[in-house]
Amino acid sequence: MIVLPTFFDREPLELAQSLIGKVLRHRINDPAHGNIWLSAKIIETEAYYQTERGSHSSLGFTEKRKAMFMEPGTIYMYYARGGDSLNFSARGDGNGVLIKSGLAFMDQHSSEISLSVMQQLNPINGRMRSPERLCSGQTLLCRSLGLKVPDWNQGSLKRNKLLLEDVGYCPDRLVQCKRLGIPEGRDEHLPYRFVDYEYTRSATSNPTAREHTVIKY
Repeated sequence: MIVLPTFFDREPLELAQSLIGKVLRHRINDPAHGNIWLSAKIIETEAYYQTERGSHSSLGFTEKRKAMFMEPGTIYMYYARGGDSLNFSARGDGNGVLIKSGLAFMDQHSSEISLSVMQQLNPINGRMRSPERLCSGQTLLCRSLGLKVPDWNQGSLKRNKLLLEDVGYCPDRLVQCKRLGIPEGRDEHLPYRFVDYEYTRSATSNPTAREHTVIKY
């Protein structure tokens, strides 16, 4: 079932948890295989509020951050460490959720060919990454799905090109912990990161190795 725009009209903490288990699909035109869907199941997210200092929007409105102040579900993409990162705006000006990592997903819409193309888009030292680590980080996820800042920033999901799908999966448990990469003094203590307990080894880093809480979902 395709997720509708109204799904994003939630507080960031609620949206961050609700996004886990949803499948993000991007259709590309591959030279060798034509139009194919590249898909990843979201396993890790981070919530951000304008009122806390870890958020880009806490630094104020700019044209680059405009998407965070637009209607819920607006795509906010930016460059992190030279790679592309994907966020969705949430309820409230300046609020949003970062899609931190995913797991390559295969079904009747995304076959082993799709997985192979994702691996070709995101190699490591000239070799193919394992499916379990292909999308283990915000920039790796975008690279594997072929998502680019110029194409999608301030845009929205499109049924025939980029969509979010509910495939009936709901995690039994979530790990809640501090976000990653937040500088000291910018509310780095806030437990706004969520990871599917079943896939902690495929997350950006395993959250169970540090202070965390397990939520029965």
